[in-house]
Amino acid sequence: MEIISFIQKQTQLPKTGIEQTVQLLNEDCTIPFISRYRKERTGSLDEVQIADIQKYKVLFEELEKRKLAVLKSIEEQNLLTEDLKNKILFTDNLSDLEDLYLPFKRKKNSKAEIARQNGLEPLAKIIMSQNATNLEGIAKKYLNKEVLSFEDAFEGARHIMAEWINERTDFRNELRNQLLRNGVFLTKVIKGKNEDENAQKYRDYFENSESISKCPSHRLLAMLRGEKEGFIKVKIDLDNEYILEKFEQRLIRQNSESSEHIRLALIDAYKRLLFPSISNEILGQVKEKADEAAIEVFAKNLVQLLLESPLGEKNILAIDPGFRTGCKVVCLNKQGDLLHNETIFPHPPQNDRPLASKKILSLVNAYKIEAIAIGNGTASRETEAFIKKIQFQKDIEVFVVSEAGASVYSASKIAREEFPNYDVTVRGAVSIGRRLADPLAELVKIDQKSIGIGQYQHDVDQTKLKQKLDQVVEVCVNKVGVNLNTASKSLLSYVSGIGPKLAEKIVEYRAEHGSFDNREQLKQVPRLGDKAFEQSAGFLRVKNSKNPLDDSSVHPESYALVKRMSKDVKVDLKDLIGNPTVLRSIDVQKYVSDDIGLPTLQDILKELEKPGLDPREKAKIFTFNENIKSIDDLREGQLLPGIVNNITNFGCFVDIGIKESGLVHISQLADKFVSDPNEIVHLHQHVIVKVLEVDKARKRIQLTLKIK
Repeated sequence: MEIISFIQKQTQLPKTGIEQTVQLLNEDCTIPFISRYRKERTGSLDEVQIADIQKYKVLFEELEKRKLAVLKSIEEQNLLTEDLKNKILFTDNLSDLEDLYLPFKRKKNSKAEIARQNGLEPLAKIIMSQNATNLEGIAKKYLNKEVLSFEDAFEGARHIMAEWINERTDFRNELRNQLLRNGVFLTKVIKGKNEDENAQKYRDYFENSESISKCPSHRLLAMLRGEKEGFIKVKIDLDNEYILEKFEQRLIRQNSESSEHIRLALIDAYKRLLFPSISNEILGQVKEKADEAAIEVFAKNLVQLLLESPLGEKNILAIDPGFRTGCKVVCLNKQGDLLHNETIFPHPPQNDRPLASKKILSLVNAYKIEAIAIGNGTASRETEAFIKKIQFQKDIEVFVVSEAGASVYSASKIAREEFPNYDVTVRGAVSIGRRLADPLAELVKIDQKSIGIGQYQHDVDQTKLKQKLDQVVEVCVNKVGVNLNTASKSLLSYVSGIGPKLAEKIVEYRAEHGSFDNREQLKQVPRLGDKAFEQSAGFLRVKNSKNPLDDSSVHPESYALVKRMSKDVKVDLKDLIGNPTVLRSIDVQKYVSDDIGLPTLQDILKELEKPGLDPREKAKIFTFNENIKSIDDLREGQLLPGIVNNITNFGCFVDIGIKESGLVHISQLADKFVSDPNEIVHLHQHVIVKVLEVDKARKRIQLTLKIK
């Protein structure tokens, strides 16, 4: 099997695009670089398509590696035939490969192996042939000091036959298909746990049956979590009698002395070997699909969160609100540097509002504050109300900012390196302020699983989750672009071709030599070679460079082309940039070559029209209903402003300004069928919702977007 055919079968993408993408990946090109700067070679495949090619490329390579190991093992046993070799080489999935290998796996101390050692394999073959008569007479020949009776002989023979039955690929495939079509998950509460308060969230699964084929990913993950926490038991069930009857019809040709032994061997094989093995395999498969669905939900949410609207370079006063311990206040300049910090106590028990107001006014004036960021945790609503009552001398925008993950950041190694002389409260407040200015730059410092989005992220395959989320962050960072002279080590590490080690070298070089004057200077960074420069340069911005293209997404490899365009239209380069009239007069066909085609040329002209344009929208102010302070204030039928703070496969959660977020079930998103909530809502979208139901005991709020 060839890698291109394998990937094409899985993705249905054009063969040429796959070939070129695989070649570029083999050359250590990154997904953002390939999708942005190698469109001619791939046929303009996007990041998602290239990521799929990369995914199946890895799967193919793992499959090929396993094939070699299987072939080597069988060959060492001198059992490899040409027919078997071809079957192994041409299989395209791991299950089929493992089925082919199963008869040749060394099975130490199995019941069948012990029976073979006792010399009973010939008897098993005789019984399986279904031609013999007087089996007891035949079995007598196989009695020895290990096999003392006829029953011992027949039992040993049946163990060998059971193993043969288990190894039949047709039986294994039939059972797989039956489980996927007709199997069910049965869940039952563990005795004595039904009254446990912590078990109540799994109440729906105390006595439940769920079709394997129709079980949504979030329900499967919920069931498995409930089992892991020791509240419920999950098992796979099937109409076993029906399957056994089908298998028996294939095995037993006629009624004979052998029939009952074969029947007993089949039952033993099914219950002891086949069903446990295949049901575990199917559970693994559906769990893997559930993981993929949950990871995809997380990834979609993360994209939206990372590309959330930035306020931009502003002087910001950030507040991490609190009651007893007070509100931690920090002042940041336009570059996000910490200028000042202190604590105010405007809330109970201290209630020192006059002094708190005076301090805020003084800080706003002293540090020329343009916006205030308030964390959305404890005392957030009260702090927002307090700030809005202060009479500022100029208009100050006030934003409530999600602080999910801020506490994780504040205690992290990154935070300690950035602020070694400050405690976690100061670091957390700084994170809140910086998150308003540039969510992407700040969120890359935080473990993505800690930022309050997604579903069951701790229950899925953690390796796959990390790979996917790292890929998402990389795509987002490179889509926006990075200021080479202000970016943190964390942000730089996600730039195409850079990584953590080179990011550290860049920051060290910057600290020693000062700001970069141009992109070309990057080549002076130790260990940053030509390949890393090629992959990264187009995504790094150098403001105030002598070459204005250094502050754009035009790659240095195209600088000569742009200068040629500038010369042809008789306009200086600096006057060409941002000049739509002149740019639209350029005949791009004139510049098509073997290396550069229309897709890249069109990208260049689009970038020259608005160089360095941030694809994100600007931050908007939002206000909750001031009368809603807790779940006790909610009534059915109320219309409330809210912010979408999480999206799952079964709907979305909306922050309405209280501790508990409300659920808008997928059926309540729109007056039409919705298969994917992301089609209707996006993360941090401002919405108006209606309260459908309030369950105070379980602290659950049902909302709807269908308010007409």
